[in-house]
Amino acid sequence: MSTSRSGHSSGKERKGAGNGNAGGPANLRQTSKGSSAKGSQTHDRSQKPKTSARALAVKVLSAVEQDGAYSNLELNRRLKEADLSSADAGLATELVYGTIARRNTLDYYLERFVAKGTAKLQPWVRSLLRISAYQLIYLDRIPEHAVVSEAVNLAKKLGHQGISGMVNGVLRNMIRNKEQLHVPSHLPVAERISLEHSHPLWMVERWIAQYGEETTEAICRANNEPPAVSIRVNTTMTTRDKLMEEMVSSGAVVEASHLSPDGILVRSGGNMALTSWYRDGLFSVQDESSMLVAEAVAPEEGQKVLDCCAAPGGKTAHIAEKMRDRGRIIANDVHAHKRELILDQAERLGLSCIDAVTGDALDLDKRYAESSFDRILLDAPCSGLGVIRRKPDVKWTKSSSDIEDISSLQRELLDCVAPLLKPGGILVYSTCTIESAENEDMVADFLDRHPEYKAIETSAWSQPGSREWKAVNGGVQILPQYAHSDGFYIARLTRTVN
Repeated sequence: MSTSRSGHSSGKERKGAGNGNAGGPANLRQTSKGSSAKGSQTHDRSQKPKTSARALAVKVLSAVEQDGAYSNLELNRRLKEADLSSADAGLATELVYGTIARRNTLDYYLERFVAKGTAKLQPWVRSLLRISAYQLIYLDRIPEHAVVSEAVNLAKKLGHQGISGMVNGVLRNMIRNKEQLHVPSHLPVAERISLEHSHPLWMVERWIAQYGEETTEAICRANNEPPAVSIRVNTTMTTRDKLMEEMVSSGAVVEASHLSPDGILVRSGGNMALTSWYRDGLFSVQDESSMLVAEAVAPEEGQKVLDCCAAPGGKTAHIAEKMRDRGRIIANDVHAHKRELILDQAERLGLSCIDAVTGDALDLDKRYAESSFDRILLDAPCSGLGVIRRKPDVKWTKSSSDIEDISSLQRELLDCVAPLLKPGGILVYSTCTIESAENEDMVADFLDRHPEYKAIETSAWSQPGSREWKAVNGGVQILPQYAHSDGFYIARLTRTVN
C-alpha cells in the first residue's frame, strides 16, 4: 500500500525535515539532487505544455478536494504531462503532500486572515492559499516575497484581479502577524495535538485512548516525516552486500536495514524504479516494516502457500524469494486487473512458483480443500492508518465507522481461511494499521473462537529495536516512530489440531 511521497526542489528545505528521503518509485526528492546512479534518465521538455510547480500543485489539490481524486495518481499524471525539471517536480510534490499532511493546521491559521472564511472560497483559491501558507510556515529558503509574488501571479492567471488582491492581502497579513501562527498551548491535549500535528480530532482522541498522550503525539509527529526509501533485495539473484557495493560504486548513498536482512535504505541515489537493477529484477521497492511479513511467514522450499489478498504482489514475491522459488504460491486477489500486477512482479523478478488467481477471498474455503496449505498469509484489507506518511489523504478520508466496517470483514476473512491451514502450519495475519480493533483485538477474538489455533511466541521478533515494539497475541505492533518505517501489525498463529 505504499505511495511515494517526496520532497523539495534544490535549495528549498522543509523546516525540521532532517535528511529523510521520500519512499516509493517516484522518489522525486532524490531525482532532484541529480544523482549519478545507474539508470538515470533525462527528457526533452520542449514539446510539453508549460506550467509551474505551484500551478500544478494547485490543480492536483483542487482535483483531490473537488473530485475525490487520489493525490498520488493525480500528481503522477500531471507530472508526466508537464514534465517539469527535477527541481520543480520535487517542489510540486512537496507542496502537494506537505499541504495535504498539514491541512487542518493551515486552515486553522488561514481562518484568522480570510474575512469570509476558507470554506466559502473556491476550491482552487483555497488550495492556492494553503500551498502558500505551507511555504511560509514549513519551508526554508523560499523568500516570503517570492511566495506572495508567485501566488498573486497564479491568482491572476487562474482567476481575476479581485481574487489576486485578496490573495495578496491575506498572505501579506500573515507575514506581518507571524506571532499568530502558532497553536495555543492551553488547549485541551487532544485538540492541541490535532492542530499542532495536523490530524483529525477523532483520530487523536481514539489513539490517546489506546496508547496514551505521549505515544499518540509521537505517532502524529512521525506521520508528518518524509518516508524513507527502502528496497528489498531479490536474494534469488544477488546478495545484499553485493548490491550495496554496486550501488555505492555508482554514487548512491545506502545502508543496510536494521529491521530486515533483505532490506537496504537508500539515502540518495535517484529514482530507484528507473535503474537497471530494478528492471533486471535485483530488487523491489518496499517499506521495511512490510518486509517483515514474509519473515513471519517463514516459508520453506517445496511448501504450498496461500496469499489471500495478494495484489500488487510485493509480499507474494518476497515469500517466493524466501522459498528460493521452489514450491507453489497461490496468490489470490478479488480484482482481475490486479492479477496482472502480481504476474508482472513475478516476471520481472524471475519467479516461476507464483500462481496468480482471481476471486473473492471470502470464497477461498469453497475453492480449496481443508488443510491444503503449509503457510497462509492474510494481509488483510484495513484502514491503512499506519501508512499516513506515505498517504496523507488517509487522515481526511477515513472515519471511525470505516474501522468498524473493515473489522467486520477482517473477522470473516480469518474465519474463512482458518480451516485451510495444515496442522502445524503457520497463519500470518498482518495489516498496515495501528488500530487495536483491527490488530491485537482481532487476533484475540479469533483465538477465543478457534481453540484449534494458538499464538506463536514473539521471540522471532528480536531484531534491534524490537524491545520497543508492543508484543501481544503472538504478534507485534510496529508504530511509525519506532523505526521510522510504516505502522504495521504482524501476528503468527499455528493450527494445533484438525
